[in-house]
Amino acid sequence: MTEPITLAKTSAISLAKVTTTAPDLIDPYNAAGIILRKTGTLGSRAAVYLALDHSYSMHPFYADQTVQHLADRVLSLAAHLDDDGIVPTVFFSDYLHQHRVGTGQRARMENTADIVLGDHQGRVDALHRSIGDMGGTKYGPAMRAIMDHYSKSGSTDPAYVAFQTDGEPSDGHDVTELLKEAASLPIFWQFIGFGEGDFAFLRSLDTMPPTARVVDNAGFFAAGTDPATLPDEQLYDLLVSEYATWLVAARAAGIMGPGAPTSRVRINLGTEPVEQPRGLLSRVRINLGGRRK
Repeated sequence: MTEPITLAKTSAISLAKVTTTAPDLIDPYNAAGIILRKTGTLGSRAAVYLALDHSYSMHPFYADQTVQHLADRVLSLAAHLDDDGIVPTVFFSDYLHQHRVGTGQRARMENTADIVLGDHQGRVDALHRSIGDMGGTKYGPAMRAIMDHYSKSGSTDPAYVAFQTDGEPSDGHDVTELLKEAASLPIFWQFIGFGEGDFAFLRSLDTMPPTARVVDNAGFFAAGTDPATLPDEQLYDLLVSEYATWLVAARAAGIMGPGAPTSRVRINLGTEPVEQPRGLLSRVRINLGGRRK
């Protein structure tokens, strides 16, 4: 008789650790585990990222803690997929918002801010207030920042990106081309729509013809005007289902997994090309500065 799979054996961070470090996340952690098991992805590993829209129209969602609610759910998902308990997060409007790290002579500006298991409560609101400015909507800067961070991390696991927005981007053409190029990388983009918009652009990314890219590397769902009311299991089903399909397709295409080529990946970050050893990647050259080389 096959021994039943348990979360303790297959999740990156155990329920016991979540219970001691983040007891408020026990319920979403358990709900995420149920859906991961249902989709056959429990036990898989991924670097989890979060992109948050910081445009003017997002203010109500920050004010009522809806964005924090989403961040908590993504962090709970990440606890199953990545053992560091950290979700690197980018905030974007019509440009990428940077964050000051450190003090004095050691202070520096970073494109990402960490949301950490056990130090997550109120983190989104604190970052939101530190940024201050809220502008328009461009996805490209956030996508490039995540791709840059991932390429420099040296991770041999795929990346899962929860990308939240409440509106259409003004850089739609660039985003479409960037997503096509990024299809050769082990990165999955799960777009999440807040609000009343019809999200025609995001739907077009989700339904792009198969011939337009190596694999379908993006999903989309509209969370409605009150996203925090979505039951956790329903939310995780929406967050994970297309990712599970992508994992199978990416392995079949040789983008990741045991059959992937061992060549080095050459990525142009807009300055000097940076080579990253990636045993799980096929050969690809991406220009994160905009135009394809």
